[in-house]
Amino acid sequence: MPAPNKKKILNDPVYGFITIPTELLYDLVEHPFFQRLRRIKQLGLSEYVYPGALHTRFHHALGAMHLMGQAMSTLQSKGHFITDAECEAAQIAILLHDVGHGPFSHVLECCLLENVHHEQVSLLLMHELNQQFNGRLTLAIRMFEGSYERPFFHQLISSQLDMDRMDYLNRDGYYTGVAEGAIGAERIIKMLDLADDQLVVEAKGILSVENFLNARRLMYWQVYLHKTSICCESMLVQILRRARFLIRQEGDLGGASAAGVYAPATFRLFLRESVTFDAFRSDRQYLNAFTELDDYDIWSCIKQWALQDDWVLSTLCRMLLDRRLFKILLSTEPFAGELLTELERQLRRTGLPDEALSYFLVEGQATNAAYLPSKERINIKLKSGKVIDIADASDLSNVHVLTNIVRRYYVCWAKELESVGESASR
Repeated sequence: MPAPNKKKILNDPVYGFITIPTELLYDLVEHPFFQRLRRIKQLGLSEYVYPGALHTRFHHALGAMHLMGQAMSTLQSKGHFITDAECEAAQIAILLHDVGHGPFSHVLECCLLENVHHEQVSLLLMHELNQQFNGRLTLAIRMFEGSYERPFFHQLISSQLDMDRMDYLNRDGYYTGVAEGAIGAERIIKMLDLADDQLVVEAKGILSVENFLNARRLMYWQVYLHKTSICCESMLVQILRRARFLIRQEGDLGGASAAGVYAPATFRLFLRESVTFDAFRSDRQYLNAFTELDDYDIWSCIKQWALQDDWVLSTLCRMLLDRRLFKILLSTEPFAGELLTELERQLRRTGLPDEALSYFLVEGQATNAAYLPSKERINIKLKSGKVIDIADASDLSNVHVLTNIVRRYYVCWAKELESVGESASR
């Protein structure tokens, strides 16, 4: 029986035909860890604002792999020696960079695990895959974690001008229809070069990098931190908070509870326990359970919870399912106590008890910075050979806007909440 052809060509709506160039990359794409990304939306709940935002982490990871291949070809064409093994490792690292995302991508990162970033989980899963593939991911892991002696590989994977950002800006702009997300990734990649094994951009690419930074700033306010998305995400977080509270009550009662909150075993594990990174790393049950979770688990629970006896949980779930969303106010300053007191008073008029107020009135803040010179810098290589920071090379009149951290305070509340008595009697 002939061996299967593992060098596949895929039709991507953003870039056209892209290739899975090696057998190892093909086997990684086929692995259940990676296939799970088909069931995790790239933009969480942004579809409540932009109906076309239905693309997945699977799409994004393949696109980032494609751009990494282009970056490797560009650097090789400029005389930089990069081996085939390095090319493959760089593509593996960027392919798997998001494999540690949980359901709804960033939305629930604070809820399922205790202060654990998805990149930490991605690295754990890469080590697991490295064992399964007999050490063939070792170089990719070194690049991913920044321990490889040629630092530009890590910069291409994770920096302020990496293949991850280039793909998600292009892809998210395409699927949301927000034209500001278009960044000309192909031109930026063509302008990439190396100086002392550090990533730089040729001086003639300055305008393209400026456009990239502007696009990132605009996409954050128009898509990632859109006020309606913030409302949806706040509601989802409160839903999980309430479900966790009820499930832990069941545990305190020895498993017997009138609420009887449904959740599959893999999901219930993270609702019942506060899982730290040390526990996640040392106890195999958490890793196994996490790699079984996706958006569908959460949605199936939300549909079940909408029928729960617990009024808080069922109301929140029904509101999210029916798109009866919280209202929101944004401000550049923290909200005055008088406003919050008035909103609490409005909610109490519906019969909402004090212990339930925090589920229907949520405060928070969102921050946005297009470029932070204090982090991994974007370096421009001038014609003279001198390397300078993009913030010094740019002649943008609003460069201070790009380098400043912009902070927005928000308060979300259930403005159209039905009275507790009316809703409970249905």
